[in-house]
Order: sequence, then C-alpha cells, then structure tokens
Amino acid sequence: MAKSKLTQAAVTIGTAMGKADRTAHKVANAGAVAKEELEAISKQVESLKKQLQKTTKRLRKALS
Repeated sequence: MAKSKLTQAAVTIGTAMGKADRTAHKVANAGAVAKEELEAISKQVESLKKQLQKTTKRLRKALS
C-alpha cells in the first residue's frame, strides 16, 4: 500500500513538473518572438526617422 501511494505521489510530482516545463518553454518562446518583433519595429522607426530628416531637409531647402 505504501509503495502505491509513493508511486502516485511521484507520478503527480512528475506531471506537475512536466506541465511547468512546457509552460516555461512557451513563455521563453514568446519572449524570443517579442524580442524579434521589437527589433523589427526599431528598424522601422530608424528608417522613418531617416525619411523624416530627408523630408525636413528638402522642405527647408524649398522654403529658402
């Protein structure tokens, strides 16, 4: 009887650890995707910043 209760407890612990491990992997993957998206957005912002500087320069030249 004691062995079966120990076995059940071990199975329960193993199951909980497996679920926690899967969740941790999902969170880690989501973090990696978010990081990639943030880098892409940063590149877009830099590109828009350069375009704005060029446009400002052209506008100032046109108004002079």
